Amino acid sequence: MLTSRNTAPRPLSTTTAVLAVAGLTGLAGLTACGGADAGSGKAEVVASFYPVAWLAREIGGADTAVHTLTKPGAEPHDLELTPRQIADVGKADFAVYVKGVQPAVDEAVAKHAKDKSLDAASVVKTLPPPAGGEEEEEHEGDHGHAEVGYDPHVWLDPNRMAVIATALGDRLAKADSAHASAYKERAKAVAAKLGALDRQFRDGLKNCKHTSIVTAHAAFGYLSERYGLRQVSIAGVDPTNEPSPKRLAELTGQIKSAGATTVFTETLVSPKIGQTLAREAGVRTAVLDPVEGVADGSSDDYMTIMQKNLRTLRPALECS
Repeated sequence: MLTSRNTAPRPLSTTTAVLAVAGLTGLAGLTACGGADAGSGKAEVVASFYPVAWLAREIGGADTAVHTLTKPGAEPHDLELTPRQIADVGKADFAVYVKGVQPAVDEAVAKHAKDKSLDAASVVKTLPPPAGGEEEEEHEGDHGHAEVGYDPHVWLDPNRMAVIATALGDRLAKADSAHASAYKERAKAVAAKLGALDRQFRDGLKNCKHTSIVTAHAAFGYLSERYGLRQVSIAGVDPTNEPSPKRLAELTGQIKSAGATTVFTETLVSPKIGQTLAREAGVRTAVLDPVEGVADGSSDDYMTIMQKNLRTLRPALECS
């Protein structure tokens, strides 16, 4: 589990983070990537999964066609790329991703889009990987998370996301100079929205009776560090790793000693283990979304999901 620091980085320059693959080769006459119309005149951007795809669409606007490698509603950590998707990474004008979340994407970008990509985690201050229980030790490296040496879930801190937005705007402006000013203006607007979201979290979580959050997996280290919380995770960085009965017993004791009121489940992972733990500890459950994906057809986006998370956290932590 990860006890977060309370120091928060300020947006200074482009930084690393988690959150999507976008590859960028030439801007003229490219074959359409992932189904985008050929000859549209738009820069083709490949994004690894939802958080970075959201940024790419917000900043790219009408000047880009963004294709996401992870299907809507799919859990991103286990993504395996098809030969067509690997080819799309190489053909795209730009790729945006978060190194350490999806090893298949990391490999495809390294081989085919190294010079036309942004690793979101590279432009922000990262945290060490969360320390897990015996399950995390047994499964370490199964999905490649341990190889990067940091926690890749950078997108769950709006402050870091603002830094990534600025970096992506700058990179797109260099790649597609004809629309440089538009990319930078949109990036500035997105960073401002994320700054406002950061203030909402800081104000909303300023005076809380509890500070421990019991989460389905160790995705909330950056959010915890930013807002003075302490993350206690059921699984480690990989949400598919199931805890042993011994680990569940330890968690039950930690919940009771911390006075936690809630075990948080997720949208893309089965809630059964969290529900079992909540029953054992005599507390309730609620959904805290790691914003790793959005269900197909949902009207939610990064901003609305994060605002829902804040509304979920406040009563659970008994914030005034």
